[in-house]
Amino acid sequence: MTQADMTNEQKAQTQGQLNIVGAHVEGQQQVFTEGALNLLSVLCANYMDELESLLEARGERQRKFDQGELPDFLPHTREVREGNWQVRGIPADLQDRRVEITGPVDRKMIINALNANVKVFMADFEDSLSPTWEKVVQGQVNLMDAVRGDISFTNEQTGKHYQLKEDPAVLIARVRGLHLKEKHIEFAGKPIPGALCDFALYFYHNYHQLLAKGSGPYFYIPKLESHLEARWWAKVFRMVEERFCLAPGTIKCTCLIETLPAVFEMDEILFELKDNIVALNCGRWDYIFSYIKTLKNHPDRILPDRQQVTMDKPFLSAYSRLLVKTCHKRGALAMGGMAAFIPAKDEAGNAQVLTKVRGDKELEARNGHDGTWVAHPGLADTAMGIFNEYIGEGHANQLHITRDVDAPILAAELLAPCDGERTEEGMRLNIRIALRYIEAWISGNGCVPIYGLMEDAATAEISRASIWQWIQHEQYLSNGKLVTKQLFKDMLVQELANVKEEVGAEAFTHGKFTQAAVLLEQITTADELVDFLTLPGYRMLTE
Repeated sequence: MTQADMTNEQKAQTQGQLNIVGAHVEGQQQVFTEGALNLLSVLCANYMDELESLLEARGERQRKFDQGELPDFLPHTREVREGNWQVRGIPADLQDRRVEITGPVDRKMIINALNANVKVFMADFEDSLSPTWEKVVQGQVNLMDAVRGDISFTNEQTGKHYQLKEDPAVLIARVRGLHLKEKHIEFAGKPIPGALCDFALYFYHNYHQLLAKGSGPYFYIPKLESHLEARWWAKVFRMVEERFCLAPGTIKCTCLIETLPAVFEMDEILFELKDNIVALNCGRWDYIFSYIKTLKNHPDRILPDRQQVTMDKPFLSAYSRLLVKTCHKRGALAMGGMAAFIPAKDEAGNAQVLTKVRGDKELEARNGHDGTWVAHPGLADTAMGIFNEYIGEGHANQLHITRDVDAPILAAELLAPCDGERTEEGMRLNIRIALRYIEAWISGNGCVPIYGLMEDAATAEISRASIWQWIQHEQYLSNGKLVTKQLFKDMLVQELANVKEEVGAEAFTHGKFTQAAVLLEQITTADELVDFLTLPGYRMLTE
């Protein structure tokens, strides 16, 4: 049943099934208006059950991979891949996305990001946000203020005042992945999808103001694993456009290709969303995690130290080039990945950081990407300079680079094993990064500077999943040590002590490092790989 088919009585009954069970937090009345609740109720009534079926299909597909199958291009969608079609089109303010900055929906972060030397700010309800109820609600309030241009922030300790400049970056909201729930809102007695919560509230409160100023309701969609999941989103978008009497294609989205199964369905994802989609993005860190997770039972596909898995490795290079070729063939932009570095305080250290960023961004620009991501405003100028050079005067993007002369990229290239060492130093670093990130996340902070990198959930996922895989497949470190559960537990105790020394006794005592260590041990030594650390983490966060 669609919204158009519903009687007033049925609409009232549907809204009656929606129940906010979270404690009252500041901004709640502003966010959960009658209109917003009506939209959220209808979306839940129409699409929650189908989403559960899609998530079950993920599990069924993974079981086949666990039994020895490998991902591949789908034979029954060959006509889509070989067909002559393009996406509907790209709005004027999304034509030029040469540098984007990402970060959580924190008030100060939003202002600094929109003011940075970038074209787009991706306001993140997903991997860089620890989704406490207060932050989810306040994040919506902050974005409402940002869209209306009256957002400001004053640091109470320093007195420093932050406000928007005249011409801020374009705003895109990233909603949560389909697997994540929002337990503070229930529909028919069940927690609702976080994705529907984030999408419905941001759309409802901001679409009119965004369209009035020549922009629109723009979204990033994370962690898709199939074109059927893209089809689900297309249904959601279509229903909302019809409900609010908007032209088809008014809602625009960019999908992250950050799971291994999805890289084999990029054409199909673009096709399913062709009215609404404008770009695909190389979500490289989650993609590496997904490579481990998808191929976790394949002993010939074990990754080395995380630091050695760089974009010039064959399986990642193939992924980047195929994304560019696929997008440009269909008239969509091809966005590059994240530079997670943060500027160093000393001049020599900062020069090293910028050298690494330049190399990474030059590779993306040469491959034909239309833009890239940075995690810190201090890297924006460097990234912007590189993409200005490659895109050139008079162009907004690199859609003219078709890569038609490239040889076809085969499944074997996308699945190619990655060479490199597994070192004790790398394993210990993984443990410390995962410890520090998990502690921050369960304390309510999802975007954390650690050892010169701005870490989010994806990098912590790689860190713990790599060790899990090394244990399961009885890998040896370069110094001859066999990776076992006991070796990991011994290192965890030692690295927990090292983290205490790094952060200081007071911060350690008042933090949640012991709880983080318990969670890290549980998910790393489990016989089955936990899908996402944020699932058990969310239970701890909201207890």
